[in-house]
Amino acid sequence: MEYHNPVLLKESVDGLNIKPDGVYVDVTFGGGGHSREILSRLGEKGKLFAFDQDEDALNNAIDDPRFTLINENFRYIKRFLRFHGIKKVDGILGDFGVSSHQFNVAERGFSTRFEAKLDMRMSQKSSLSAFEVINEYDHEQLKKMFFEYADLRNASKIAAEIIKAREVAPIESSDQLKEVLKPFLFKEKEHKILAQIYQAIRIEVNQEIEVLKEFLLQTEELLDKGGRISLISYHSLEDRLVKRYIRSGLFEGEPEKDFYGNISVPFKKVKGLIVPSADEIYKNNRARSAKLRIAVKL
Repeated sequence: MEYHNPVLLKESVDGLNIKPDGVYVDVTFGGGGHSREILSRLGEKGKLFAFDQDEDALNNAIDDPRFTLINENFRYIKRFLRFHGIKKVDGILGDFGVSSHQFNVAERGFSTRFEAKLDMRMSQKSSLSAFEVINEYDHEQLKKMFFEYADLRNASKIAAEIIKAREVAPIESSDQLKEVLKPFLFKEKEHKILAQIYQAIRIEVNQEIEVLKEFLLQTEELLDKGGRISLISYHSLEDRLVKRYIRSGLFEGEPEKDFYGNISVPFKKVKGLIVPSADEIYKNNRARSAKLRIAVKL
């Protein structure tokens, strides 16, 4: 099964500052590239837990007594680590990109390249698919999705066109959706606009922003003092949430100050923003928008 080359592999795992006997979590297992690198740095007593909600990822499970793969969404990280008797960990790594495997399996519906049913679920157990979003969301919901998750200024017009088309017949496939969207796909920007629209639908189907917030709020409690998070984001919404949480422990607004003007924050950033080298982007085009942020628990 084809999974992408792990992005910022050395930098993200270096960022965890791995202790040989530590307990670590890879919340986005995928093809297992980051997990294998973490295991290579752990001693016999070290432990690695990995999460992936996609059943296909189970085929990549690593045969190693130090390794446990949990087939669940990482929004439930605390619950499932507790189930395995783990209350504190030394580091958490997350790579929030969609895998090449998910893009390249046509029937999953993630890619604009293939004709497929409207799906885009990262977990096949999920009840909400792209079909429900496109055919059941009202104008306001569609407009909000396209504006917030794809930054499309004509979000309202796109939403109206979808509603007009589905009143004639349900929009069931990617080709049907592209046909509806034709008035908005300007020749020189067609692929870019379509990719933005697909991204917005995918984020909505998989509740990616809510999942990220729920996950981040659990990291403070899970990490031991001196433990680290090493997180790779691919679009500005995700990166902004990670950056703000590291800076203040909040997603919006400013932290409260005490009587002396001091603020209490859970994390301290380690280094500044890390992005892939030109060489890595040349070898792996999917790395081009990756942003890595590393922080240590205070």
